Amino acid sequence: MATLTHHDVTYAGDKKIHYLAAGPVDGPLILFIHGWPSTGITWKAQLDAFAAVGFRAIAPDMPGYGQSTARRVVDDYCQEALVEGMMALLADTGRKAAVWVGHDWGSGVTSSVAIQHPETVKALVSISVPYSTIELGWDGFLPLVNREIYPAGEYEFGQWDYMKHYEENFEKAIEWFDSDAVGFCKAITNKPAALPDRHTPVMMATVRKNGWLNGLPKPPSVEMTGPSMLPDDVFESFARDMQKTGFWSGSAYYLHHKRNAEYNGSRERKLKQPALFIHGIKDLVCDTKSSRLIEPMKEACSNLTEATIDAAHFVHFEKPKEVNAVLFRFIVEEVPSEWPGFLDSEYTKTKSDS
Repeated sequence: MATLTHHDVTYAGDKKIHYLAAGPVDGPLILFIHGWPSTGITWKAQLDAFAAVGFRAIAPDMPGYGQSTARRVVDDYCQEALVEGMMALLADTGRKAAVWVGHDWGSGVTSSVAIQHPETVKALVSISVPYSTIELGWDGFLPLVNREIYPAGEYEFGQWDYMKHYEENFEKAIEWFDSDAVGFCKAITNKPAALPDRHTPVMMATVRKNGWLNGLPKPPSVEMTGPSMLPDDVFESFARDMQKTGFWSGSAYYLHHKRNAEYNGSRERKLKQPALFIHGIKDLVCDTKSSRLIEPMKEACSNLTEATIDAAHFVHFEKPKEVNAVLFRFIVEEVPSEWPGFLDSEYTKTKSDS
């Protein structure tokens, strides 16, 4: 296992981003950006694997999480403010560009980085949430809902109904998570059981009507769910951090669809750098298999690789080895300059005629 070091970068006056780093300081830089709800430590399987082969691997606690600034200030969590934080993080490494890997809202942030500062992106990896969707506000993803599963008359916001719940009743939405933060963390990191038919509407499509998890008064307690997909020490660190910050700040990412659209919508979104999208075939909320959610990324990226892993939304929790293998192969094949020693080492191969 890699030795993880802790770092802080201060920016925009009094904001702080805390991040974990592993691997040689002069190794190729790869940044792992988590989504909702996670912290930097949840990328530990990736930090260990990439540091072991010579990368400088970094995973921040995103604003609103862990040891980073987690104020109840809504403006802190729009994409413009988050990109400002990512530029401060990058500057603190002493580099001008990196391979960016994002999951969930982390994909939204890395997508915004690619739109606003394409010169800082050696390659872009999106997991579960494709580039050119969520960072563009409602218009970036709502038109892509599969209306055969979610007829507009009955499911106006499709499987994204829960996002509208945040906009309409934010404090009530957060109160439910905070009533048992550790229990909820355990429930969402529990290995998924057999999932419902892909053509059956998911619970997230009826949150405004029925409440979270079809109306449970509070999250399941830790005793009610099986073991976490995360190693025990990683889960305990993550859950402890979520209990400390609560869910208000991390969930405020959902309150800026209009503002995010204004920030990113008028910018050039064609991406020439190598890009990778990792599908979770069992992810029924960020459904990229039976909906058109992947189409904008296909249209925007001139060099796109896709990989599909037999997992649900938290792909890198559930199948870390498979995710790492896909990432390694993508970098070797599409961004060889970012593979440790690839260009500096003498490497020859002789084929025998026998």
